[in-house]
Amino acid sequence: MKISYNWLKEYIDFNHSPEELSEILTQTGLEVEGVEKKESIPGGLEGLVIGKVEECTLHPNADKLKLTKVNIGQEELLPIVCGAPNVEVGQKVIVAPVNTVIHPMEGEPFKIKKAKIRGETSQGMICAEDEIGLGNDHDGIMVLPPEVEIGKAAKDHFELEDDYIIEIGLTPNRADAASHIGTARDVKAIVKNELKWPSVEDFKVDDQSLTIPVTVKNEEACPRYSAVTISDIEVKESPDWLKTRLRSIGLAPINNIVDITNFVLHELGQPLHAFDADKIIGKEVIVQTVDEGTTFTTLDEKERKLSSSDLMICNQSEGMCIAGVFGGTKSGMTDSTKNVFLESAYFSAEYIRATAQRYGLKTDASFRYERGTDPDITVYALKRAALLIKEIAGGKISSKLIDIYPKEILPFKVKVKYKHIDRLIGKNLSKDAVHSILDSLDITAEEKNDEAFVAVVPPYRVDVQREADVIEEILRIYGYNNIELNEGTGSTFLSDFAYPDVDTLMFKTGELLASNGYFEIISNSLTNPKYAEESSFLEESESVEIYNKLSSELGVMRQTPIYSGLEAIAHNVNRKNKNLKFFEFSKTYKSINEKYKEKNLLCLFLTGDLNRESWKEKTKTVQYHDLLATVLKVLKKYSFDDVQLEQEDEPGFEYSLSLKLHNAEVGKIGSLDHSTRNLSGVEQDVFYAELDWDKLTKIAAKSYSFEEISKFPSVRRDLSLVLDKSVNFQQVRDLALKQERKLIKDIDVFDVYEGKNLGENKKAYAISFILEDNSKTLTDKIIDKVMSQMMRVFEKELGAVIRK
Repeated sequence: MKISYNWLKEYIDFNHSPEELSEILTQTGLEVEGVEKKESIPGGLEGLVIGKVEECTLHPNADKLKLTKVNIGQEELLPIVCGAPNVEVGQKVIVAPVNTVIHPMEGEPFKIKKAKIRGETSQGMICAEDEIGLGNDHDGIMVLPPEVEIGKAAKDHFELEDDYIIEIGLTPNRADAASHIGTARDVKAIVKNELKWPSVEDFKVDDQSLTIPVTVKNEEACPRYSAVTISDIEVKESPDWLKTRLRSIGLAPINNIVDITNFVLHELGQPLHAFDADKIIGKEVIVQTVDEGTTFTTLDEKERKLSSSDLMICNQSEGMCIAGVFGGTKSGMTDSTKNVFLESAYFSAEYIRATAQRYGLKTDASFRYERGTDPDITVYALKRAALLIKEIAGGKISSKLIDIYPKEILPFKVKVKYKHIDRLIGKNLSKDAVHSILDSLDITAEEKNDEAFVAVVPPYRVDVQREADVIEEILRIYGYNNIELNEGTGSTFLSDFAYPDVDTLMFKTGELLASNGYFEIISNSLTNPKYAEESSFLEESESVEIYNKLSSELGVMRQTPIYSGLEAIAHNVNRKNKNLKFFEFSKTYKSINEKYKEKNLLCLFLTGDLNRESWKEKTKTVQYHDLLATVLKVLKKYSFDDVQLEQEDEPGFEYSLSLKLHNAEVGKIGSLDHSTRNLSGVEQDVFYAELDWDKLTKIAAKSYSFEEISKFPSVRRDLSLVLDKSVNFQQVRDLALKQERKLIKDIDVFDVYEGKNLGENKKAYAISFILEDNSKTLTDKIIDKVMSQMMRVFEKELGAVIRK
């Protein structure tokens, strides 16, 4: 959002520089992302002065040039060769001396240099309007009134004033600040000066020659509708002051009527819409929803099929405007418009948000409506705009002011306890200070006693409805920087960090995964409710629903990162990028027994081919073990060597294993089934691993242990075991370590075989054993004894057949 520094000063007095103001706004929660100086015209007429033509003769060597001598308030007259047909002795003119940089309306800026023109010296230029950016006229030089002071700077004569544009990163909750008056409210709370609201006292009805009745059929979607008509207007170019205001915040002027509605929108935060009153069929306005599938052509000349939940502004036969979002082609303003029906309404944020999202229409009006506007300002904004139209476009107010407001929207009432203010802020504030701050924010107090009070919050502050919200308002105006750090805070927060440092663990883990070819993704914590409704492993009742939805597709907090990851995979696969390795540090959210639960996870996704297609080697499709190897690397990095894998029938997976450390489950790994992938439109196999990051960080080793490398060689022995298919490698590994933990340093599978010659439901594991003794060299006798014992255990406990 862009705020003009000069424009803002019209509504409140302050002496702060743009930089100081930016600091104030940022501290109050309106984070300033940048400040840009904006000249009223390019170059700001810098270096140009007022001069008087003292002499003017024909150029001896050119018919169309003249030799002039100009007084610019210096000891000597400036000789200037001028080609303008209207230059004469005695004129007051604008002069660009040597070294002045000129900024013309068209073309690049250029510097005036001392020159000889057809043999005559010229030490400057007498300027035309378009040559210095003041207009488009190039018929001759600008001639100023005779009383203008010689030698005066041109920028002072034209009273040019540089502006500063403040870019505010407006958060979604601060809809109240989406205007110059809205921003001025926060400045008011800091500088303690009153707002200067533009006066509307001169508003009066001139006659009732153009009465257009209004009917609101959907009061839920339109709780308040205000309107008035203005007749006999002239649609034309806006005056300079209005165009300057709009251009300062990046808006292009269109015509005086449209410019006024845009001006009031950015002044007050209240969207307005002007209809050509002569195009309103039946001379009646109806606010209603329409039948499903009704077609409507918007101002961008696109025909859209409407939903039955879209609120429309209609005449007696058709729609004229998608309420609060976008106008139509048939009722808009044109150069020939003479009569205006001016609308100022308060629409339901939910209706407007859903409609704007449905059609992908993001306008200045919908931006404000879908976040919540002020129901109490519709009439004031209407009067303000009507008076500006009378002033700029002429005409007269030709109807009574219509204001349909069947059910008043009342202020929010919030009970606040003083002890909670002190507890949350971390500092004891006096009651007088608390109420002074709230008064400056237009929040009054009722039912005050020694312990608590009831805060009465104006309805335009849609983000202040809880006790914590009121306390936040107090804190942001009091100033976060004014909360002292006590000794305890300094020692426990600023210097002493408890182990493990989660951020460091996260960074190191990310480095490890990135070095193994994984890309980090950051996906939205908001997700589509359909996943909980249609998946086989989520409970719809456990979804955390968002009250202030930006769209129906982002209506709940995610219970799992699986679907957001699959959406990222689908996005890439649809763009021919199918070989993917993703990881994400994500949060999940659930509502269980009316309590909210939040969990931190590390999740990994693996899909496609393991390597790119190459002449050197064939491509290989990723397998479950490729992902497991990465997970084990992560766990091993933090000294988690005792990882147990247990087979599980996890919903949403074709097959899966649970990961355990010290007999506590810390995650799961497996292949997502087709129904899970299909919800996000992914057809190819996807392997997924999920680690409970909260648990891992709690049990992470506080230090690494090191041991000297053995002086004695290790020995490898291989065994081939024929086993039932139900026996997994983890069982083999656990049994081997249980039998001989001292000498076995590592166990691994290097081949798996299944075939008819093994028998039904049989498989063969080729397993390597690394044996080592740190105190002596292993002999064949010891090695054979260990291997024989293990073979007997495998045969007895697992029913293994040892293949020779």
